[in-house]
Amino acid sequence: MEADRDVRHALVVGAGIGGLAAALALGRTGWRVTVLERAAAIGEIGAGIQLSPNGVRVLSALGVLDRLLPTTFRPEAVEMRLGRSGRRVFRVELAETAVRRWGAPYLHVHRSDLLESLRAGTAGGGLDITLLTGSAVRGYAQDARGVTAVLDSGRRIAGNLLIGADGIHSAIRERMLGAGEPRFTGHVAWRVTVPVERLGGDAPPPTACLWVGERRHAVTYRLRGGTLANLVAVVERDAWRGESWTERGTRRDALADFAGWHPTVTTALREAETHFRWALFDREPLETWVDGRVALLGDACHPMLPYLAQGATMALEDAWVLADRLAHTDDVPRALRSYAAARLPRTARVQAGSRENGQRFHREGRFAHVPLWFLGKLAPRVYHRRLDWLYGHRMP
Repeated sequence: MEADRDVRHALVVGAGIGGLAAALALGRTGWRVTVLERAAAIGEIGAGIQLSPNGVRVLSALGVLDRLLPTTFRPEAVEMRLGRSGRRVFRVELAETAVRRWGAPYLHVHRSDLLESLRAGTAGGGLDITLLTGSAVRGYAQDARGVTAVLDSGRRIAGNLLIGADGIHSAIRERMLGAGEPRFTGHVAWRVTVPVERLGGDAPPPTACLWVGERRHAVTYRLRGGTLANLVAVVERDAWRGESWTERGTRRDALADFAGWHPTVTTALREAETHFRWALFDREPLETWVDGRVALLGDACHPMLPYLAQGATMALEDAWVLADRLAHTDDVPRALRSYAAARLPRTARVQAGSRENGQRFHREGRFAHVPLWFLGKLAPRVYHRRLDWLYGHRMP
């Protein structure tokens, strides 16, 4: 299939949050976009994500926020509690501060609702965006004039630009940089969602709540207008022996991992119908993620541990900067190098911060969380100021 050299045609590999956001951002700047998705249909295991103001501003600029907002929940505050007793370590107001200080709300959203809002955005507004499911890409070939995606089926699709947004096990990354397995962090996360009405007095508070303990922690928050509870409960493991990085577990094993913990955590684990386990993998920051007319985006180039809640948001930022760099030039390789140069330092800093938080949450000892108590209890403005670089980051 020959590329139309008179039309800017972008190939986006992967229809996750980053891939759909990139397609939408490129489409809105005049690119024809073909999204190539391995799965037979766009679907996502049900789970919640947190969207900080820097990501919400991108969604607003992409024209999908109004569609998404009715499905979200806006937490009152961020708080930390001890996992067993439930005693509050600190609470810092978030709802009003986010809008006033960082220019957009802090939102909790079901991943499938965000994906659907992005997908609907790509289908509307007269944009020239095509989604091809059942289209696994194994690699690419390129020359000075264009780039061709090579599918498992043998089909070849040509364009002027290729974006690998195909996750931590990215085939595009492997083609660009060679084989290399991600590193297992020693952390495994249980993820469940439960209707709030089934939890009674043990429903999670209307906050982004971190529950800390020795060698484990949990995060609770609400979704869909407060009607659905989301729980992520992380434990340390010496190894991950599953063939997949995610698998179904059992209620019994989940409760055993958090035996003796506060009822807000254990009741959600007990009432959930399905218990998924995610092995958390990591990679070192890259020196580059561009090869000519090919670039990586999101987890394909900077997989994020969940401990700063920035995985989806970093992919949204990537998409915005990528489209901005490509909007006013026909020199695709140069624009991609500019995109990577703008994003590499920031995403590396977020990766490092996420790792540090993962270690901090699992600290042992009676006084392990005294610094965080002081920060939240006595100096909430300092807490907010420490997040300015992250939540207040402005796109070009």
